[in-house]
Amino acid sequence: MVRKIAVNVARLVIAMTFILSGFVKAVDPLGTQYKIDDYLKAMQLGTFLPDFLTLTASVLLSAVEFGLGICMLFAIRRRLVSLLALCMMIPMTALTLWLAVANPVTDCGCFGDAVTLTNWQTFTKNVVLLGCVAIVRYRPLDMMRFVSKTNQWIVTNYSMLFIFAVSAWSLYDLPQFDFRPYHVGTNILKGMEIPEGAEMPTFETTYLMEKDGKRQTFDIDHYPDSTWTLIEANTRQLTKGYEPPIHDFYINDIETGEDITMQLLEQKGYLFLLVTPHLGSADDSQFDRINELYEYSRDHGYRFYGLTASDEKAIGQWRDMTGAEYTFCQSDETVLKTIIRSNPGLLLLKDGTIVRKWSHNNLPQLDEEQANKSLEQLDIGHLPKDTTPRKILDIVLWYMLPLFLLTIADRLWAWSKWMKRKEETNKIFKLLRKKKMRKKIVAGNWKMNLNLQDGVALAKELNEALAADKPNCDVIICTPFIHLASVAQVLDANVIGLGAENCADKEKGAYTGEVSAEMVKSTGAQYVILGHSERRQYYSETPEILKEKVQLALKNGLKVIFCIGETLEEREANKQNEVVKAELEGSVFNLSEEEFRNIVIAYEPIWAIGTGKTATAEQAEEIHAYIRSIVAEKYGATVADDTTILYGGSCKASNAPELFAKPDIDGGLIGGASLKCADFKGIIDAWKK
Repeated sequence: MVRKIAVNVARLVIAMTFILSGFVKAVDPLGTQYKIDDYLKAMQLGTFLPDFLTLTASVLLSAVEFGLGICMLFAIRRRLVSLLALCMMIPMTALTLWLAVANPVTDCGCFGDAVTLTNWQTFTKNVVLLGCVAIVRYRPLDMMRFVSKTNQWIVTNYSMLFIFAVSAWSLYDLPQFDFRPYHVGTNILKGMEIPEGAEMPTFETTYLMEKDGKRQTFDIDHYPDSTWTLIEANTRQLTKGYEPPIHDFYINDIETGEDITMQLLEQKGYLFLLVTPHLGSADDSQFDRINELYEYSRDHGYRFYGLTASDEKAIGQWRDMTGAEYTFCQSDETVLKTIIRSNPGLLLLKDGTIVRKWSHNNLPQLDEEQANKSLEQLDIGHLPKDTTPRKILDIVLWYMLPLFLLTIADRLWAWSKWMKRKEETNKIFKLLRKKKMRKKIVAGNWKMNLNLQDGVALAKELNEALAADKPNCDVIICTPFIHLASVAQVLDANVIGLGAENCADKEKGAYTGEVSAEMVKSTGAQYVILGHSERRQYYSETPEILKEKVQLALKNGLKVIFCIGETLEEREANKQNEVVKAELEGSVFNLSEEEFRNIVIAYEPIWAIGTGKTATAEQAEEIHAYIRSIVAEKYGATVADDTTILYGGSCKASNAPELFAKPDIDGGLIGGASLKCADFKGIIDAWKK
């Protein structure tokens, strides 16, 4: 129980972590791509992989994490999923150890921008996850299923469709959940504020400029005149201090080099910012709509600026290609990528607060009537109504609720199917009745094998083995006559019962070579085998002879293991039912109910012994059920339910569990496999499975 609890707790920790990590990556695939690029640059591999490959890797990584988490949560393909999770966590843990030691990037990006961890925190998290994965991998089948194997494909396919749809929509439009400092509703000025008394960080912005083929780097205090061309601008932190959520946002006028950030943000009213980190790679398919929005803003007196990290040459090419008339300013490339996951993307600010964001694929289109209205009169001029709680509700309705309903339906379907199957076969009731009302017995028939010394040694070995490992059934060994008294001395009657293989049909007298039931009882034996097919075949024992033997055995306090079964010819003629019924009627059905309760029936499929044919568990169950039914006809259902019926075919440790699982098979009468302790105990232990 403790082990199962540990496995399932570990499984839930892994599942929740993987699902969260995969989802936040899928919500922001471009952000994950940028983080992958950071890793590649740290490994000096940044120039080897094109952007489309790193973007593909971003989408696949989120899908793998989310998919593994869902499979772990629902316990789908438990062995395979636990192995895949282990194969994923080992290199991830090693990678985060390198990150913690070398510190090439400040944040691993495990949870995107939703949760920021230091590299050492990330490594610690991965060590814990690796431990949880090891626990689950050690005992994967202890994970409790939340959905049946039949319907697992629905969960996996639906989850993969969902997570790929999330990534695709986020790439086409914008992330549905924006965890960055520049989300809608943020006032940039307030995001830049530093509390009074807080330690101030220091930054340095440098500008790579070019003039007459010569390149030179300048800082803000030595910004050159307009004869120099800006190549790129970079900002780096010199000293740490309190770092506000927005700390590296700036807007520089390209022509003057002047920082106009505060001028734009502090001025009241609306402000459009067209954000294009790289003009060379920006999508230009919507430039007509961008120009229309610029004209709308100009007509209504709204400010409209382009923000880019590209140089003046790229800006000129963009203007030539798109006919852009709006003013361009420069800002940091990383900041621009953080502001909006679209190239280009459009921001609308009001009084310094981000009111709207649009991807280039979803820019607002104003009809003639709307174009004559101010932004105050339009929906786009106000904060959207799809708040974060509403978005979470959408996720619940579109993904979690269907999965929950599927799980409930699956459990109800599985229960109804289980109940129907049990009602049809009545196995559950028979199994319960068998456990409560019938003895489970494994009896060994040594036949004419083992001398006295070997027999006593085997009996001792069996007794010690079963005393050390208590069986879940009654165990009996039936030995040749000469062994009985000696074996009885070494057996613990509470562990192993003792029986004979035969007894005479006479009570006493001048019957040379015979052994009476009274003699058998005097050795300490409690059981005797009667009616065995070998006695019937080789010694011509008739139903009348067996009837006498049964009565004498019962008279002397012995319990009878009575053997019945059909030959190959009788089986092929489909007469097995007639044969076993006749054998019971001829020798034991004359007994009273009280006497019959001391009979254990052993069914021997003679046709399957030494013929190369095999009696299946289903065939054995069928004939056992028939035998029980004719006992019920004779003595009633209660006696039939109390009667132990053993299977006397080729029973081994390999097939015993399947046989013993059948509702009408209560154990076995074992021949050759009972002559070795390990083989016999393997069959006995089948009752523990």
